[in-house]
Amino acid sequence: MITIYITLVGILILLAISDLVVGVSNDAVNFLNSAIGSKAAPFKVIMIVAAVGILVGATFSSGMMEVARKGIFHPQEFYFSEIMFIFLAVMVTDVILLDLFNTFGLPTSTTVSIVFELLGAAVAISVIKLTNLPEDSTKELGDFINSGKALAIISGILLSVVVAFSVGAIVQYIARLLFSFNYKKRLKYFGGLWGGFAITAITYFILIKGAKGASFMTDELKDMIQNNTLLILVGSFVAWTVLLQLLNWLVKLNILKVIVLVGTFALAMAFAGNDLVNFIGVPLAGLESLKAFVANPGADPNLFLMESLQGKVQTPTFYLLIAGLIMVLTLWLSKKAKRVVKTTLDLSRQTEGDERFGSSAISRSLVRSSLNLGKIISYFVPAKIQKGIQKQFEPLKETTHSATEEPAFDLIRASVNLVVASVLIAFATSLKLPLSTTYVTFMVVMGTSLSDKAWGRESAVYRVTGVLSVIGGWFFTALSAFTVAFILALLFYWGGVYAISGMIIIAILVIYRTHGTRKNKDDDLIDTETLEEISEKNIVQRCNLTVNSILVKINDFYSEVIDGTINEDLKKLKSVSKRIRQLNKESKELKDNLNSTITKLHEDSIESAHFYVQVLDYLRELVHNITFISKPCRDHVDNNHKSLIEAQIDELNALKGEVSSILMGVREAIADCNYQNIDMIIDHQHELLDKLGSIKKKQIKRIKRVEVGTKNSLLYFTITNETKNLILNVINLLKSQRDFTMFDEEQNRKN
Repeated sequence: MITIYITLVGILILLAISDLVVGVSNDAVNFLNSAIGSKAAPFKVIMIVAAVGILVGATFSSGMMEVARKGIFHPQEFYFSEIMFIFLAVMVTDVILLDLFNTFGLPTSTTVSIVFELLGAAVAISVIKLTNLPEDSTKELGDFINSGKALAIISGILLSVVVAFSVGAIVQYIARLLFSFNYKKRLKYFGGLWGGFAITAITYFILIKGAKGASFMTDELKDMIQNNTLLILVGSFVAWTVLLQLLNWLVKLNILKVIVLVGTFALAMAFAGNDLVNFIGVPLAGLESLKAFVANPGADPNLFLMESLQGKVQTPTFYLLIAGLIMVLTLWLSKKAKRVVKTTLDLSRQTEGDERFGSSAISRSLVRSSLNLGKIISYFVPAKIQKGIQKQFEPLKETTHSATEEPAFDLIRASVNLVVASVLIAFATSLKLPLSTTYVTFMVVMGTSLSDKAWGRESAVYRVTGVLSVIGGWFFTALSAFTVAFILALLFYWGGVYAISGMIIIAILVIYRTHGTRKNKDDDLIDTETLEEISEKNIVQRCNLTVNSILVKINDFYSEVIDGTINEDLKKLKSVSKRIRQLNKESKELKDNLNSTITKLHEDSIESAHFYVQVLDYLRELVHNITFISKPCRDHVDNNHKSLIEAQIDELNALKGEVSSILMGVREAIADCNYQNIDMIIDHQHELLDKLGSIKKKQIKRIKRVEVGTKNSLLYFTITNETKNLILNVINLLKSQRDFTMFDEEQNRKN
């Protein structure tokens, strides 16, 4: 019997390692976002600072471990076997949910996940216990669930959303009024004060408040810090202010970069201190439960109450450091870091561009209401004050950055993001409230973005929709975590070893499958970053690469759609439709980023910009053409309409070869910048257009002879019409790219 429970604890530890890997990949955005977004330092330097912060913060998590043991339920009311079912249900649920949410890009929170998983699993076992009690029993659900603590935790999480957004917005507004976007001149005189205040705030909340739960802190050291709080604060402020100001004057030290790196360290430290419980708290509680059970030889696991979990247990620093080391390795080796950071950066960047979210009625209403409120407030504020405030919020027009180096926002906002978020998280950690670092950091960033007027009228509705979507995902996380953990706890209780073994196998398969799905998604992506790399010198070459990539994909998609329709292969049609949607999204990004690309070109590059716009227009039309072919074909097969007849199959197979020949001919000409055979390609186009006309006439004859039905005819005419448009657009693309290349060569000769 004991062997089974030792095995279960071993499984909990393995799940904890997996949870650490998945969780850090998800939460890396919390402490990397501001430093990467502002480009405060090289990527490797940022990662080193964050890694050190994680290792130090891991040792501050000991006090938080009590949440997993007795924060959500009363352990003394549960037997050892029941506790193990609860913990196992929580960890299996956590690994599966986090991996699924991360893989498909859905926003989630490790803190909310663990809290609601513990709540769901504990409620499930409590319901079973209540149903098995005698009728005269006076016990209720509240006797098993620590409802007061659970409600406090949930309220703290929800309150943190409002507080983080509000504090971030207010502090950023004040910071921008003080420094404006042209902050370098004022930093010469006031940078030391700003740095002293920022780092002192971090020192207070990380060292003084956060140190209470540190595993290495002795009572004497805690008392010493507590009794000298004011002295430490004043000394820290004076020391940092003087040091930073002198370094700024003497060696031109960029104080804001120092604040951002210190803030990154602090936030990584706060993340590890607050969120480490989410990953290893439950397995360590399971290990403590096993130790208590083994210490009572002959005890029945179904009758042994877990009163030992009520006491205060100091988690060994060794365990915390191992967990911290796993988190650091994951941070360095995870390939998801840039993808995870991108969502927050897109919603908070100062510049316009492609928006990842669409518009919604709620976001439009909120933006409209905000505009109306702004008009009302401006009516009461004197014009001179309005003008002065507006001047402080005017962004710099000139930039010394290239397209690839331009930061998403400046160092002032980055420093506010990090200081406010780390202060709030560390303060909550000191109170042993597992508030969500994801919620806090995200809402602080959104609050500072709003104050910084990053949400202009061009992008406000899309970014508000994005924020609402993320918040909606948080509620979905809570509901999913509670429901799945509830079901798994019941399943483990009733199914025993067989149910546990089955679910672990399913968990392994889900993780393997979702990682495979992500790999396929990554493979399907076209190099949309080529747009960001465009400059005056390489605009034609980068455009050529993009055109070639898209032409190859369109050729493959066209063949797959025709084959899937002929063979009535719905799986293939759905697969290619999915990839076409991704291509459509990426081509839209190219078009939406047109303004930012053109602004990087010189004033005398009007012709180059004109040709570039033409090329993107035709590329976008080609993607539309393949979309308009794919969707009707998939719908036709999905609705089980009659298949194509033999004559139509022969015509489409011949058409497929002709279309491929033209597409690859155009691709080869553009890739080699050799347009001598363009007349041959155009002649081939005319022949194919004549053939399409002939095919349409044959279809009309078949209709008259009643050989085909209405659905068949609609599909066939759609394929032929969109194929015609596809061929016309690809030749127009070829001509535009030819003119583009010739103009560029002529300009190079002149220069």
